[in-house]
Amino acid sequence: MTAGIVLRGAALAALAALAACSSGTTSSASSSPAASGAPAPGRPGAPAGARTTVKIGIDMPLSGADASDGQPTANGAILAMEQADARGFAGGRFTVQPDLLDDAVQGKHDPAAGAQNVKTFIGDSSVLAMIGPFNSNVAKSEIPLTNDAGLAQIAPSTVADGLTVGPEAAALRESHPDLNAFFRVCTRDSRQGAALAAYALKRGWKRIYVIDDNETYGKDLADVFVADLGAHGGTVLGRDHVTANQQDFRALLTKAKSLAPQAIFFGGTSSTGGGLIRRQMADAGMRVVPYIGGDGISDETFVQQAGDMADGTYYAVAAPDALKLTSARAFVAAYRKRFGAAPGPYSANAYAAAEVALAAIEKAIAGENGGVPTRAEVLRAVSQTRGLPTPIGPIGFDAHGDTTSPILTLVEITGGKPRTVDQIVLPES
Repeated sequence: MTAGIVLRGAALAALAALAACSSGTTSSASSSPAASGAPAPGRPGAPAGARTTVKIGIDMPLSGADASDGQPTANGAILAMEQADARGFAGGRFTVQPDLLDDAVQGKHDPAAGAQNVKTFIGDSSVLAMIGPFNSNVAKSEIPLTNDAGLAQIAPSTVADGLTVGPEAAALRESHPDLNAFFRVCTRDSRQGAALAAYALKRGWKRIYVIDDNETYGKDLADVFVADLGAHGGTVLGRDHVTANQQDFRALLTKAKSLAPQAIFFGGTSSTGGGLIRRQMADAGMRVVPYIGGDGISDETFVQQAGDMADGTYYAVAAPDALKLTSARAFVAAYRKRFGAAPGPYSANAYAAAEVALAAIEKAIAGENGGVPTRAEVLRAVSQTRGLPTPIGPIGFDAHGDTTSPILTLVEITGGKPRTVDQIVLPES
């Protein structure tokens, strides 16, 4: 039996559409590296060549404006699973399948769709862990479900503080308050927002107008940025929340222009207005005013939307730049070969998240003397992860499920292309 990617509903339609325009799109099971290998030995009593199938769910936005974030991230996780299957997962007696679902609705990440995808994973007993989601407000709708089911959930890019720490995090785990099923290999908003405020002040941008999309990730990021900027001598000239599906920001930007800002800060994503705001800054007479944001504007969609205004944008990514890591060279080469494109900002993070899940499942299988483990056993193994080698460095988790090796990358867009300005290894929080 060869490894395959399980595609359902909107994910199948999204990938079919992407295949027509991108060589970096996930392909079918027949193109898996494992497909050309000889079948591994079967389990005792099984037909020759038979292997037991286990699955890892992947929940990402795969359609619309968010696809340029979600698809490359999903590809990173898929690559890790294909490689594990090709080398003989769990001694060659098991095959591991990615089960890929789309959480975008009408082109934008959707918490309700994410929650439904998690229910689908939970309803399939062969799904032993999941990777995702990409967006924090989607994670907020999913964590109560994975907590209730005891399904290990490992996110590559969800940075909102309230997902892991504080009373908001506790409220997401009412079913089993003492159980944590959510982990992430990225750092938190509070670290990202603080780094962006410090960078703005270092560049001499002290008078800043702040805009956010009023969603979990964007509002949290802006809150931290505002607090840190003010604490270190900067001035927030004003702050606005945009509305869902808003397309015209010219009145808001004209108001901001009247206050003579040295920069505009945006907390949000490309699908909630990030690129359009940047482009419309030219109409408001702010063509040369710098634009600052978080990883929500780190995708290709932002550059497309902003057009010739993309230059002069600065953002942070809660992940290292894999293209600059010695430890990620093999991953980058394999990703390019498999998908025909460079990795996205969170592709290596997703690969690392999948490696955590794969290692935990193998450990749990060994503990079961070769049998199929329970989700509880897999979850326990994930929580015990310490110093696991990955392309982004050793991975481990603290008691909250946060990474013990947080890294930020600061990026500038120049000539229409992102350029890494700095990589910051943060102290463990």
